[in-house]
Amino acid sequence: MNKITLVFGASIKPNRYSNYAIQRLVANNIKTVAFGRHKGVVSGIEIDIELQAFERIHTVTLYLNPNSQKEYYDYIVSLKPERVIFNPGTENPEFFSILKENNIFYEEACTLVLLSTNQY
Repeated sequence: MNKITLVFGASIKPNRYSNYAIQRLVANNIKTVAFGRHKGVVSGIEIDIELQAFERIHTVTLYLNPNSQKEYYDYIVSLKPERVIFNPGTENPEFFSILKENNIFYEEACTLVLLSTNQY
């Protein structure tokens, strides 16, 4: 079973960290799906602008600020990911509590650093 990463808050703008994360995930042969505000394609990965009923999501890597995350709490929890990565600037104690209550592991980390140090 292939582990799938959902890049949440994906951007088509090449100077955004979420865009670079998609590129690095694909380069590391990690099955990747993406959700963002604007439709587009990054490294062959289509960015969905509507929430999908993804299955087998292993990791959700967040690129949304805490205020923007609120409307997606239930959706992310419903995916039952193994972990949620809060990239720099996305840290959210309120969401940490919700994930903990639902037995979902979370970490404050940088997806790009985890990938570059083989800790992903």
